[in-house]
Amino acid sequence: MAKIKLTKNELKKQKDSLKMYQRYLPTLMLKKQQLQSEIRTTELRIRELREQRELLDESFRKWVGVFGEKGFFTSDILSITRIMTTQGNIAGVPIPVFEGAEFDIFPYDLARTPLWIDRAVENLKRAFLVDLETEVVEEQRRRLDHELRITTQRVNLFEKIKIPETRGSIKKIGVYLGDQQTSAVVRGKIAKRGLARAAAGGGE
Repeated sequence: MAKIKLTKNELKKQKDSLKMYQRYLPTLMLKKQQLQSEIRTTELRIRELREQRELLDESFRKWVGVFGEKGFFTSDILSITRIMTTQGNIAGVPIPVFEGAEFDIFPYDLARTPLWIDRAVENLKRAFLVDLETEVVEEQRRRLDHELRITTQRVNLFEKIKIPETRGSIKKIGVYLGDQQTSAVVRGKIAKRGLARAAAGGGE
Protein backbone atom coordinates (compact mmCIF):
# COMPACT_ATOMS: atom_id res chain seq x y z
CA MET A 1 0.00 0.00 0.00
CA ALA A 2 1.43 3.39 -1.00
CA LYS A 3 2.07 5.98 1.69
CA ILE A 4 -0.80 8.45 1.90
CA LYS A 5 -0.77 12.12 2.80
CA LEU A 6 -2.69 12.96 5.95
CA THR A 7 -4.43 16.00 4.50
CA LYS A 8 -7.98 17.13 3.68
CA ASN A 9 -7.20 17.01 -0.04
CA GLU A 10 -6.04 13.41 0.27
CA LEU A 11 -9.17 12.59 2.26
CA LYS A 12 -11.34 13.91 -0.57
CA LYS A 13 -9.27 12.01 -3.12
CA GLN A 14 -9.68 8.76 -1.19
CA LYS A 15 -13.44 9.28 -0.80
CA ASP A 16 -13.78 9.92 -4.54
CA SER A 17 -11.82 6.74 -5.25
CA LEU A 18 -14.05 4.74 -2.91
CA LYS A 19 -17.16 6.01 -4.70
CA MET A 20 -15.65 5.01 -8.05
CA TYR A 21 -14.78 1.48 -6.85
CA GLN A 22 -18.24 1.03 -5.33
CA ARG A 23 -19.87 2.27 -8.54
CA TYR A 24 -17.89 -0.03 -10.85
CA LEU A 25 -17.88 -3.17 -8.70
CA PRO A 26 -21.57 -4.10 -9.33
CA THR A 27 -21.02 -3.65 -13.09
CA LEU A 28 -17.99 -5.94 -12.99
CA MET A 29 -19.86 -8.53 -10.93
CA LEU A 30 -22.76 -8.45 -13.39
CA LYS A 31 -20.32 -8.91 -16.29
CA LYS A 32 -18.71 -11.84 -14.46
CA GLN A 33 -22.10 -13.53 -14.03
CA GLN A 34 -22.98 -12.93 -17.69
CA LEU A 35 -19.67 -14.41 -18.85
CA GLN A 36 -20.13 -17.47 -16.63
CA SER A 37 -23.61 -17.98 -18.09
CA GLU A 38 -22.36 -17.63 -21.68
CA ILE A 39 -19.49 -20.04 -21.03
CA ARG A 40 -21.99 -22.63 -19.79
CA THR A 41 -24.00 -22.07 -23.00
CA THR A 42 -20.93 -22.68 -25.19
CA GLU A 43 -20.02 -25.80 -23.20
CA LEU A 44 -23.54 -27.13 -23.72
CA ARG A 45 -23.30 -26.44 -27.46
CA ILE A 46 -19.92 -28.16 -27.68
CA ARG A 47 -21.37 -31.24 -25.99
CA GLU A 48 -24.30 -31.24 -28.43
CA LEU A 49 -21.94 -30.98 -31.41
CA ARG A 50 -19.74 -33.79 -30.11
CA GLU A 51 -22.80 -35.98 -29.68
CA GLN A 52 -23.83 -35.19 -33.26
CA ARG A 53 -20.33 -36.11 -34.43
CA GLU A 54 -20.48 -39.42 -32.57
CA LEU A 55 -23.80 -40.23 -34.26
CA LEU A 56 -22.29 -39.39 -37.65
CA ASP A 57 -19.24 -41.53 -36.88
CA GLU A 58 -21.54 -44.40 -35.97
CA SER A 59 -23.35 -43.93 -39.26
CA PHE A 60 -20.03 -43.94 -41.11
CA ARG A 61 -18.96 -47.12 -39.34
CA LYS A 62 -22.07 -48.85 -40.64
CA TRP A 63 -21.09 -47.78 -44.14
CA VAL A 64 -17.41 -48.58 -43.80
CA GLY A 65 -17.61 -51.79 -45.78
CA VAL A 66 -19.41 -50.03 -48.61
CA PHE A 67 -16.98 -47.11 -48.64
CA GLY A 68 -14.20 -49.51 -49.55
CA GLU A 69 -16.10 -50.88 -52.54
CA LYS A 70 -13.76 -50.70 -55.52
CA GLY A 71 -12.22 -47.49 -54.16
CA PHE A 72 -15.23 -45.44 -55.22
CA PHE A 73 -15.22 -43.28 -52.13
CA THR A 74 -12.42 -41.37 -50.40
CA SER A 75 -12.50 -38.26 -48.24
CA ASP A 76 -10.71 -36.43 -51.09
CA ILE A 77 -13.99 -36.38 -52.96
CA LEU A 78 -15.02 -33.36 -50.88
CA SER A 79 -13.00 -30.27 -49.93
CA ILE A 80 -13.84 -27.11 -48.01
CA THR A 81 -13.49 -23.98 -50.12
CA ARG A 82 -14.81 -21.38 -47.70
CA ILE A 83 -15.63 -21.15 -44.00
CA MET A 84 -18.23 -18.49 -43.24
CA THR A 85 -18.23 -16.67 -39.92
CA THR A 86 -19.50 -13.33 -38.67
CA GLN A 87 -18.41 -11.21 -35.72
CA GLY A 88 -20.56 -11.34 -32.61
CA ASN A 89 -20.28 -9.67 -29.22
CA ILE A 90 -20.96 -11.03 -25.74
CA ALA A 91 -20.47 -8.78 -22.71
CA GLY A 92 -18.08 -6.63 -24.75
CA VAL A 93 -16.08 -9.64 -25.98
CA PRO A 94 -15.77 -9.97 -29.80
CA ILE A 95 -16.44 -13.59 -30.80
CA PRO A 96 -16.68 -15.49 -34.10
CA VAL A 97 -20.12 -16.87 -35.02
CA PHE A 98 -20.30 -19.85 -37.37
CA GLU A 99 -22.49 -19.27 -40.45
CA GLY A 100 -21.66 -22.33 -42.54
CA ALA A 101 -19.20 -23.48 -45.18
CA GLU A 102 -18.92 -23.97 -48.91
CA PHE A 103 -17.60 -27.18 -50.46
CA ASP A 104 -16.07 -28.34 -53.69
CA ILE A 105 -17.09 -31.83 -54.77
CA PHE A 106 -14.65 -33.70 -56.97
CA PRO A 107 -16.63 -34.59 -60.11
CA TYR A 108 -17.54 -38.24 -60.43
CA ASP A 109 -19.36 -40.20 -63.10
CA LEU A 110 -22.94 -40.68 -61.92
CA ALA A 111 -23.40 -43.56 -64.34
CA ARG A 112 -20.35 -45.47 -63.10
CA THR A 113 -20.57 -44.85 -59.36
CA PRO A 114 -23.01 -46.50 -56.95
CA LEU A 115 -26.03 -44.58 -55.63
CA TRP A 116 -24.71 -44.53 -52.08
CA ILE A 117 -21.93 -42.12 -53.09
CA ASP A 118 -24.35 -39.18 -53.04
CA ARG A 119 -25.49 -40.03 -49.55
CA ALA A 120 -21.92 -40.53 -48.39
CA VAL A 121 -20.95 -37.08 -49.69
CA GLU A 122 -23.87 -35.48 -47.83
CA ASN A 123 -22.90 -37.28 -44.62
CA LEU A 124 -19.33 -36.14 -45.05
CA LYS A 125 -20.54 -32.55 -45.50
CA ARG A 126 -22.51 -32.79 -42.27
CA ALA A 127 -19.45 -34.13 -40.46
CA PHE A 128 -17.29 -31.28 -41.76
CA LEU A 129 -19.91 -28.71 -40.71
CA VAL A 130 -20.10 -30.16 -37.21
CA ASP A 131 -16.30 -30.13 -36.90
CA LEU A 132 -16.06 -26.55 -38.16
CA GLU A 133 -18.78 -25.27 -35.85
CA THR A 134 -17.15 -27.07 -32.92
CA GLU A 135 -13.87 -25.27 -33.63
CA VAL A 136 -15.65 -21.89 -33.76
CA VAL A 137 -17.61 -22.49 -30.53
CA GLU A 138 -14.42 -23.66 -28.80
CA GLU A 139 -12.80 -20.38 -29.87
CA GLN A 140 -15.79 -18.52 -28.40
CA ARG A 141 -15.27 -20.34 -25.12
CA ARG A 142 -11.53 -19.58 -25.09
CA ARG A 143 -12.19 -15.86 -25.55
CA LEU A 144 -14.91 -15.83 -22.92
CA ASP A 145 -12.68 -17.78 -20.51
CA HIS A 146 -9.91 -15.22 -21.02
CA GLU A 147 -12.27 -12.30 -20.39
CA LEU A 148 -13.73 -14.05 -17.33
CA ARG A 149 -10.24 -14.42 -15.81
CA ILE A 150 -9.55 -10.69 -16.33
CA THR A 151 -12.97 -9.67 -14.98
CA THR A 152 -12.60 -11.95 -11.94
CA GLN A 153 -9.18 -10.43 -11.21
CA ARG A 154 -10.71 -6.94 -11.34
CA VAL A 155 -13.60 -7.94 -9.09
CA ASN A 156 -11.15 -9.40 -6.57
CA LEU A 157 -8.90 -6.33 -6.85
CA PHE A 158 -11.77 -3.96 -6.10
CA GLU A 159 -13.56 -6.13 -3.56
CA LYS A 160 -10.62 -7.51 -1.58
CA ILE A 161 -7.89 -4.88 -1.99
CA LYS A 162 -8.88 -1.45 -3.30
CA ILE A 163 -12.11 -0.92 -1.34
CA PRO A 164 -10.72 -2.17 2.03
CA GLU A 165 -7.47 -0.20 1.50
CA THR A 166 -9.34 2.99 0.61
CA ARG A 167 -11.67 2.64 3.59
CA GLY A 168 -8.62 2.13 5.80
CA SER A 169 -6.97 5.23 4.35
CA ILE A 170 -10.11 7.32 4.90
CA LYS A 171 -10.29 6.14 8.50
CA LYS A 172 -6.59 6.83 9.09
CA ILE A 173 -6.77 10.34 7.64
CA GLY A 174 -10.01 11.04 9.52
CA VAL A 175 -8.49 9.99 12.84
CA TYR A 176 -5.37 12.05 12.18
CA LEU A 177 -7.31 15.17 11.18
CA GLY A 178 -9.60 14.69 14.18
CA ASP A 179 -6.60 14.47 16.49
CA GLN A 180 -5.12 17.56 14.88
CA GLN A 181 -8.35 19.45 15.40
CA THR A 182 -8.56 18.32 19.03
CA SER A 183 -4.94 19.33 19.59
CA ALA A 184 -5.61 22.74 18.05
CA VAL A 185 -8.61 23.28 20.33
CA VAL A 186 -6.57 22.24 23.40
CA ARG A 187 -3.70 24.51 22.38
CA GLY A 188 -6.18 27.34 21.86
CA LYS A 189 -7.63 26.87 25.32
CA ILE A 190 -4.20 26.71 26.91
CA ALA A 191 -3.16 29.87 25.08
CA LYS A 192 -6.37 31.60 26.13
CA ARG A 193 -5.84 30.66 29.76
CA GLY A 194 -2.26 31.87 29.52
CA LEU A 195 -3.40 35.22 28.16
CA ALA A 196 -6.04 35.48 30.87
CA ARG A 197 -3.46 34.81 33.58
CA ALA A 198 -1.06 37.26 32.02
CA ALA A 199 -3.79 39.89 31.91
CA ALA A 200 -4.76 39.19 35.51
CA GLY A 201 -1.12 39.36 36.66
CA GLY A 202 -0.57 42.63 34.88
CA GLY A 203 -3.49 44.28 36.66
CA GLU A 204 -2.17 43.64 40.17
